[in-house]
Amino acid sequence: MTLRRPLAALLVLAGCAARVPADDRFGPPEVDGPALSLTIGSRPVVALLLQQNGESRLWRTRDGIVVSTDGARVVATAGLPVWVVATRFDGPDPLDAPLALVGRRASSRRLVDLMTPDRNPASMRFGVSLQCTLTSRVQGDVLVVEEGCAGGGFTFTNRFWGDPQTGGIYRSEQWVGREAGLLGISVLNPPPG
Repeated sequence: MTLRRPLAALLVLAGCAARVPADDRFGPPEVDGPALSLTIGSRPVVALLLQQNGESRLWRTRDGIVVSTDGARVVATAGLPVWVVATRFDGPDPLDAPLALVGRRASSRRLVDLMTPDRNPASMRFGVSLQCTLTSRVQGDVLVVEEGCAGGGFTFTNRFWGDPQTGGIYRSEQWVGREAGLLGISVLNPPPG
């Protein structure tokens, strides 16, 4: 996956979306197409699918938050206190096959690039190396995947909930930078495919 194109798209969309006023007086909008519910702090917002190329998807909220996903994994963000500019894995992402993780552990290493919305070079951190361990278990009728990660001065645990028959992830809490913490994601309407 080329990382420059998603970053450029995120920056353009974040800038455009910042000009669209949010109006929450009437509650969440009716959602016809693919959509996610993003929870930032305690406030959920709806993100609509803007673009899809296989498992790579770009989502945007009315108030300027843009999230790029690869499968269930958040790989880039814009519009939050810290932006995840890029994510690169050394080898395959174990989350691509969550059912294969049941009853065993898998390790992965990824590099993330972070920056603040003001794009100040002093706040940019490129190549933050994260060492992660993933485990999975079936709990009742839910597949639960936990990913403990450490590196670059960060320690966090991502959690994913899915269907134990298909491995499809329908809810997650994922780290998107120290200042933003965990981003809650729930699938409202799944994308095609």
